[in-house]
Amino acid sequence: MSANATNNPSSPAGAPHRAGNSARSPGPVTLAIDIGGSGLKAMLLDPAGKPLSERLRVDTPAVSTPKAVLAALDGLVKSLPGFDRISAGFPGVTKKGVTYTAVNLHPGWMNFRFQEEIEKRWKKPARVANDASVQGYGAIRGAGVEMILTLGTGVGSAIFTDGKLCPGLEFGHHPWKKKTYEDYLGRRGLDKRGKKQWNKLLGEAIAQTASTFNWDHLYLGGGNTRKIDFDPPKNVTIVSNEAGLLGGVALWRDTA
Repeated sequence: MSANATNNPSSPAGAPHRAGNSARSPGPVTLAIDIGGSGLKAMLLDPAGKPLSERLRVDTPAVSTPKAVLAALDGLVKSLPGFDRISAGFPGVTKKGVTYTAVNLHPGWMNFRFQEEIEKRWKKPARVANDASVQGYGAIRGAGVEMILTLGTGVGSAIFTDGKLCPGLEFGHHPWKKKTYEDYLGRRGLDKRGKKQWNKLLGEAIAQTASTFNWDHLYLGGGNTRKIDFDPPKNVTIVSNEAGLLGGVALWRDTA
């Protein structure tokens, strides 16, 4: 498994660059974790959701069991000391800290008490949510109907109304063109059909989601947004990968 700090290319392979918060934040510091099919990312955030550290990344283990992923995350956690709580985005259905689906990870994640496990492992309170929901929190403006699609190993999605999450949407697995959106727009679809056809299909999907959900603004996130070669409509915004971490503080908004 390779490891690197994405904002520090000179870091030696095999160990992420150590990047703790140099000045203590006047409030709870959140360790934000983003779990993906190809990479695991982490960053420290202040109470307003601003970065207190670099974004660190390691590869997702090839056999991505909960045990293997947690062991890989241990290295990131050790490089980011001084946090008070944990927020984690997971690529699948999550309810009350339990992961129920993991299409692009090992089947061992089904019905896994992820939140409970990381609280015991790192001795801090934790909250877990779908990764697209967390990324959406990091991107939305909080006005009207806003939707996010994350384009990576799979296709994630979330919808917000005036800043409030509408839970339960797994748009990537909805039927489309005889298969699913993820079959065409996920990494498998990109590899199978090539960049030109993938872009054409993405344009069609943007139009389809506008008709289906009547969103006021759409956000596109995930690693494969760098493959987009057309100018999106004015009410479509491509967001940074860091949004998948920056939204982590939103999971604690109901905490005084």
